[in-house]
Amino acid sequence: MRIVFATGNAGKMREIRDILADVDAEVYSLRDLRLVSEADETGETFAENAVIKVREIYDILSARGEMAGTVIMADDSGLCIDAMGGAPGVHSARFMGHDTDYKIKNAAILTQLKDVPEEKRGAAFVCHIAAIDENGRIYNAEDEMRGRIAWEPAGREGFGYDPIFYLPEMGCTSGQLSEEEKNRISHRGKVLRIMKDILRKEEILTMR
Repeated sequence: MRIVFATGNAGKMREIRDILADVDAEVYSLRDLRLVSEADETGETFAENAVIKVREIYDILSARGEMAGTVIMADDSGLCIDAMGGAPGVHSARFMGHDTDYKIKNAAILTQLKDVPEEKRGAAFVCHIAAIDENGRIYNAEDEMRGRIAWEPAGREGFGYDPIFYLPEMGCTSGQLSEEEKNRISHRGKVLRIMKDILRKEEILTMR
């Protein structure tokens, strides 16, 4: 059994492999399989974009006759800021340009929110995971991690918007959490565990 996660993001794959460590399957990224996703994330929701990505890789592997014993997963996730009307949302990766350094993106968000009071700085990291099995059946799950936007960046762990996402219950940003702590409470950790349960109940995945 193998799981192919449709991403080449090394930071994301570290989280995914840690969370899927108890699944009796090998976990591969697109980079591991020398695949490149060219899917246009044209969906208006996280769910639509995640499905677009799994379908693309499914079509590629099916054409090669390589889907037997394979589950493809893909996520679409982003930061939804209340004071910005839910932005950057589904455009989180492309906010200010896909290749723009996240230090610049984070600084721009903090500047935009500089006059927004504490009680209105609510935000959520949202993650949707879609999975497709060898027979082309699609499964979906979504969850979030609530917090608020910090007043300044803090922490060198994680990636992306983690340094500006403050978690009141933890007393720190998600950029200050260890990988183990983050995987326990993160949006991706939550929804990946939901997806594991879905696929286990469908007898697609088994645990070690």
